[in-house]
Amino acid sequence: MPKTQNPTVMKWLFIFTFVVAFLVVFGGFVRLTRSGLSIVEWNPISGVIPPIGQQAWEQEFAKYQSTPEYIKINKGMTLGEYQFIFYMEWIHRIVARLAGLFYAIPVFYFLFKKTIPFKEFGIYFVMGMLFIGQAFMGWYMVASGLVDRPSVSHFRLTTHLLFALALFSLALWTALGHKYGFLDPSKNAEWSFASKFALFSTVVLLVQIAYGGMTAGLKAGHVSDTWPLMFGKWVPPNLFNSWIDLLETPQTIVFIHRWFAWLGLLLVPYAYHLVKKQNFPADIQKGLLWLIGVVALQITLGVLTILSYVNIVIALLHQANAILLFGLAIYFIHRFRALDEATTTK
Repeated sequence: MPKTQNPTVMKWLFIFTFVVAFLVVFGGFVRLTRSGLSIVEWNPISGVIPPIGQQAWEQEFAKYQSTPEYIKINKGMTLGEYQFIFYMEWIHRIVARLAGLFYAIPVFYFLFKKTIPFKEFGIYFVMGMLFIGQAFMGWYMVASGLVDRPSVSHFRLTTHLLFALALFSLALWTALGHKYGFLDPSKNAEWSFASKFALFSTVVLLVQIAYGGMTAGLKAGHVSDTWPLMFGKWVPPNLFNSWIDLLETPQTIVFIHRWFAWLGLLLVPYAYHLVKKQNFPADIQKGLLWLIGVVALQITLGVLTILSYVNIVIALLHQANAILLFGLAIYFIHRFRALDEATTTK
């Protein structure tokens, strides 16, 4: 585990977490514009350059015209319309490549300059592997929509999202270590109730995000544009006929995503009580105010996403705010565990 704090590395990591968050949100934009399946090959090197000239564009369009999405959904699309969705996905892949360079160049520079000691390189290496894994998962996801279905697997999309969040959380955790001090596992500090509560809340949030990913993958947000009722009922029939409905049926998945969020909302008043009762440091008190505001905004954006029949701007704000909420959850776990260690040391 790292021990050496450095303000420059800290700033780089905080910016990198923002870059990863931006990639996730831009990926949502690509999905909502149905652009993600427009490039049917994964060419990490040659794919940097888009088609040049009419013939090259027609060849690329011909590849897309053989896909299930074109045949079943976009048949009759013009070349100009195809170029729009192509460029959306191409920009997405270019930004991902640039993000990879934004990780790789600084980390090796810091390693060369010994700003990051080699013996502490492990956690940064894991970040790199997560980034590579997330890239492979992205193509594995896209490939699922090129064979016999006009959309990607919602399981692969959710896994792709969770890979990105794992990278985001590890980078943020490490940045917080540079800012507040790294945790020392050898101290074996006992988990306080506050730390356990923060961890439990984060697990609840991850379940909600995973169901958000499956909702997006199945386009289940389009199932109903009414709230709080679905199909005129609080609990529509035939939602839970089998356990497989929890993972496969759009109506069931979006129903869970709608209402599981309220469990997260119910945890907020208790978090407020906990922080105020134990008189935690000022930065945690301030973080609590952020938490209240972000959770309230997330619920509001979720409802507006439903009522607007998945308006693209509202849906992207909902996704971006979810990442901010997840970042706050990581922050609270880190800060509470640091206090646990400080108490153990005393």
